[in-house]
Amino acid sequence: MKAINLITLILIIVGGINWGLVGLFEFNLVDAIFGADFARVIYVIVGLSALWQLVPFATAFKVDEPVAQSGYRPGVGRGAE
Repeated sequence: MKAINLITLILIIVGGINWGLVGLFEFNLVDAIFGADFARVIYVIVGLSALWQLVPFATAFKVDEPVAQSGYRPGVGRGAE
């Protein structure tokens, strides 16, 4: 996995956790850590990370990766000998 993909994925996960905290407890972790002014910059970075992750997501479907991860192999175990 490329470093940029890992970094953007981590940022998206952190953003998702933050939204979960906002929704459940009305607590904004990003605001608490960075302050309201700098939090806006963090939100933009997380949003850009989500856009970046569309590339590997689309590539995974292009090469049929979800099927590959499920263990499916054409012609194996389906009566094809």
